[in-house]
Amino acid sequence: MGHLILHRFGHGIAAVDAFYHGRPGHSAIHLLVENGRAAVIDTGTNHSIPYLLEALETLKLTPEDVAYVIVTHVHLDHAGGAGMAMGRFPNARLAVHPRGARHMADPGRLIAGTVAVYGEEKTRHIYGEILPVPAERIIEAGDNFALDLDGRILRFLDTPGHARHHFCIWDEASRSLFTGDSFGISYRELDSDGKEFIIPTTTPVQFEPEAAHATIDRLMALKPARAYLTHFSEVTQLERHAADLHALLDAYVAIAESQRSTGEARHEAIKAQLGELFVAHLTRNGCHAGREFILDLLAWDMELNAQGLGVWLDRP
Repeated sequence: MGHLILHRFGHGIAAVDAFYHGRPGHSAIHLLVENGRAAVIDTGTNHSIPYLLEALETLKLTPEDVAYVIVTHVHLDHAGGAGMAMGRFPNARLAVHPRGARHMADPGRLIAGTVAVYGEEKTRHIYGEILPVPAERIIEAGDNFALDLDGRILRFLDTPGHARHHFCIWDEASRSLFTGDSFGISYRELDSDGKEFIIPTTTPVQFEPEAAHATIDRLMALKPARAYLTHFSEVTQLERHAADLHALLDAYVAIAESQRSTGEARHEAIKAQLGELFVAHLTRNGCHAGREFILDLLAWDMELNAQGLGVWLDRP
């Protein structure tokens, strides 16, 4: 276990480090506080909940002050701790995309899918026991649904591309977006001279490139001042990021298409080409990190992105 890392921003927004895989700076739980009422956006895993509780105490809030727990989508690094969180927050309701609601009430399929990837022992080690959320406490937040956090309106935008059960949250009061994985992921170790870098994520199994492009355009049409990514938190250079995400998505697709007929070697070939793409993109844009550092840091994302691109290639 690590020690609480709490990043405080303006407008009542804070990020709690979720220590996903025990690693700092990878996944964030965002808190939005208005007049002593709190919304939790993404929960991390069960192992993250003690950090969230400590953060609330640090911000002089109680578990009873949490009005909403919001999960941007039901991938377990974002929603694995939702059931446990709801058990700690007696006054909270859970907001989830309509396509994900049944998985929060009955997480059996989520657990089975994760066990198929990791095995039962490792799944339990990473996520703990995934707990269901009582159906009567679940809000199915469809496109343009609005929640009122003590007068502060949070609007939900259906944002497929990474997953069909994904939404983003628009906080007009701060002109901020909470984007889950729909606006890419950032490793702050790659920031150079104040310049942020983000990359798209194509985690299996619902990557859809056309939808991903449309989602980026929809988010940018709001003219946001900042975005809060689950991996990892506040970015502000949004026009450049949007252009980079579009270009990298096209490059991902081109890499996948180039390997459509390579048989059993396809996955490793896609993964290797993604690595070369990341190194070239980052170096060209002024990142000072060396090649080996970049490849090591992004190794897990290269694996997951290659898996997701393979599933996309094989989709009828």
